[in-house]
Amino acid sequence: MIDALLFDNDGLLLDTESVFFELTRTHFAGCGIALTEEYWAAEYLGNAKRSFEIAAELGMDHGLVGPLIERRNREYRELIGKNIPARPDVLETLQALTGRVKLAMVTGSPRDQIYMMHRQSGLLDFFEVIVTEDEVANPKPHPEPYLMALDALGVSADAALAVEDSLRGFASAHAAGLGCVVVPNRLTRLQRFESALAVEESIAGVLKHVVFRCDQTEPSTTYTL
Repeated sequence: MIDALLFDNDGLLLDTESVFFELTRTHFAGCGIALTEEYWAAEYLGNAKRSFEIAAELGMDHGLVGPLIERRNREYRELIGKNIPARPDVLETLQALTGRVKLAMVTGSPRDQIYMMHRQSGLLDFFEVIVTEDEVANPKPHPEPYLMALDALGVSADAALAVEDSLRGFASAHAAGLGCVVVPNRLTRLQRFESALAVEESIAGVLKHVVFRCDQTEPSTTYTL
């Protein structure tokens, strides 16, 4: 029986990952460094490398990296302070789950940025627990963020599912003992999620897994978007 769903945020609920990548690519290009979607997906979203590590690997002059990352981060904060719409089917999926299971957000973003990017989304009210970068010593792909969320919800890993969009997040959920439904975005679509419970094209695909595992005695109950 599934008692809780734990959702990633960036790239799953909001399309902030594309915003962050495009901004990074623009700044790297200004220093003569070509950054591709495939490389970013593999190294940043897959292997959890930091931006400065990627810049160094691609040959950026060491003295340029710090100021460039600072400018990128400052511009990113300005962008997420504006209205960033939810990804398709997110609102409807959360509405369908509300009252049926506990909901948590488990994100690698700092808490102040979460409040900024969700200022107009209306999505934060759906979540009983929100675990951000600020609360953990070891971010994703370490299991600590998901273990902290499970503890705060008061549920065990075998009574919960994680919903992620990237290999880094999937690795965190898997290491915490959670089954994981993956909903790739345009940056993570080439990643492989061989041990995932399922890979869905839309976040709405999560519903069939919850219904199947929670409502086996209620075959007439269906949830579609």
